[in-house]
Amino acid sequence: GQPCRLMWSQRDPAARRNLASNVYVKNLDPSIDNKALHDTFSIFGNILSCKVSTDNNGKSRCYGFVHYEAEEAAKLAIEKANGMKIGESICFVGPFIKREEKEEKDVES
Repeated sequence: GQPCRLMWSQRDPAARRNLASNVYVKNLDPSIDNKALHDTFSIFGNILSCKVSTDNNGKSRCYGFVHYEAEEAAKLAIEKANGMKIGESICFVGPFIKREEKEEKDVES
């Protein structure tokens, strides 16, 4: 079957929309799953949610997201984990940017 992700309900919509505490991780080793991503990034702070993106067959797309409780934890993760080897790959760790905002920046450039 398919894996099921459980997480605490976040009732405060402001906390869910706080993009400053969201981190984008790309170039992940295909062997990294949600648990490995969580275990790797939990050293920087309390994680509200964590997910490796997968295709319809459950195969990793080699990127994921980590949402921290505190903005400081996200900044620390970006500072310390960017360029770090996770599994067999050197990963990029940066702030999460909404697709719409990214497209707007691309149009302006």
